[in-house]
Amino acid sequence: MRYTILCYGDSNTYGYVPAGGGKRYDEDTRWTCRLQKLLGNEYYVIEEGCSGRTTDVDDPDAPWKNGMSGLLISLHTHKPIDLIILMLGTNDLKTSFHRDAETIAAAAASIGRKALSYLSVKQESVPKILFLCPPHLYEHVGDGVFGEEFSHESYLVSLQLPEYYRKQAELNGFIFMDTSRFLTSSETDGVHLTPEAHARLADELSALIKARRF
Repeated sequence: MRYTILCYGDSNTYGYVPAGGGKRYDEDTRWTCRLQKLLGNEYYVIEEGCSGRTTDVDDPDAPWKNGMSGLLISLHTHKPIDLIILMLGTNDLKTSFHRDAETIAAAAASIGRKALSYLSVKQESVPKILFLCPPHLYEHVGDGVFGEEFSHESYLVSLQLPEYYRKQAELNGFIFMDTSRFLTSSETDGVHLTPEAHARLADELSALIKARRF
């Protein structure tokens, strides 16, 4: 049986093209698909990226994008799962939510805990959580196409995320990766990843997964 990896995230897991009006990168570009190719047939990489998905807060315009509310559907659909790559928190930076970095990190970690709790009784083995801190927003995100949703304050809060994500990973026993060390959000819209960033993320994840012999 192949090793199953569930990638649970938002538009940067979905493959949203910066300022693309909802367009999606093709399978040669998306980091999830590139990761599948790098890992080979011994692994099965599942894309579960939803544009606009939050951690555990309801968007008044789309409450169904609450990551906590949709989690069990994804887990039950795809189990048994060996590894969950969890990258959420970017949408929590929207000004309408008024969230600080500590709150966002704690909410993201609660997704991982709920996944472990659920799958520990729904499958024979308990999966591992690879807890990804999303990249910083672009400094001038408030001047771009998403300026009505993200502000300069959103950018400042995004800079604080790695510290708190690392703390949550340590508290919960998650494997931690700070993507802001090697990724930047595109200048085009301040939120989404370029093709080069998708390639780099896939490379970094592949190297980590192979090194840990998952």
